[in-house]
Amino acid sequence: MLTTVQKEILQVLIDLYSKSNYMPIKGENIASIMNRNPGTIRNQMQSLRSMGIVKGVPGPRGGYKPTLDAYHALNLSTADEEETVPLFKKDKLVENITVTRIEFTSLPQPGDCEATITVMGDIKQLALGDKVRVGPSPVNKLVVNGIIVGRDDMDGVLLLDVKDIRSIPHKSVLEIASQDLITLDRDMNIKEAAWILSNNGIDGAPVVENDNVMGMLTLIDITKAIANEETDLNITNLMSKYIITVKQDVMIAEAIQIMNKNKIGRLIITDEKDKPVGILTKTDILNQVSGLKYLTN
Repeated sequence: MLTTVQKEILQVLIDLYSKSNYMPIKGENIASIMNRNPGTIRNQMQSLRSMGIVKGVPGPRGGYKPTLDAYHALNLSTADEEETVPLFKKDKLVENITVTRIEFTSLPQPGDCEATITVMGDIKQLALGDKVRVGPSPVNKLVVNGIIVGRDDMDGVLLLDVKDIRSIPHKSVLEIASQDLITLDRDMNIKEAAWILSNNGIDGAPVVENDNVMGMLTLIDITKAIANEETDLNITNLMSKYIITVKQDVMIAEAIQIMNKNKIGRLIITDEKDKPVGILTKTDILNQVSGLKYLTN
């Protein structure tokens, strides 16, 4: 039976091994993450090698590789390790940790639910009482929000008091986007653009020329211009030229990642000929997935 230290070493080894595209991992790298003496890691590796759990690779680029028995020893499978499920604390990604299993231990009623979360990596970064978010998972895009009420360092397990469970719909962006796209002509002045936005009850629209998106103009842009007494400017001087477009068959989960990565609130949807056919906002997504809190940051 493996000791607590040996399990921690294996967790770090497998995590680094996956992130390095399955290249041998040096003991010094493991020691650095675990904040332990490299000599201690080498001694433990000798024991793990004798058990057939770790394989040593000689040479300048050598190091250690986990065997199939290493995954079994931690109740993992190589298939689990190929997918990365993130864990967030206070809406920030926790580095060096990936979730490998989610099990709901009790579902008696909506207000009383617990889940055990098996993780790979430095579990000591997490403490009792931490609010965390797990996911989305790779297949059904499951997102679990909860509070850590238990932690097992030896087996890499967290016990969550689940507060919220959401699954991102398996739909394309075009299915939930506003397809009645309102556009602005590049030759419009501020008054004309403001009337169109106000009359249609929207806070922004793309500026288009010959079916090509040139930029995005919002009510905030117009308000700033009026405050600065720049009402005679053409809208091309006010619009934001930083726009992100996505194809109409992109899935919602990918759109969420694009929005969060670029810190934007809307995406222009284009067809196979790059013609704009719709606009997707965070509100559109929230209407589909009520309570997806990390979109509101």
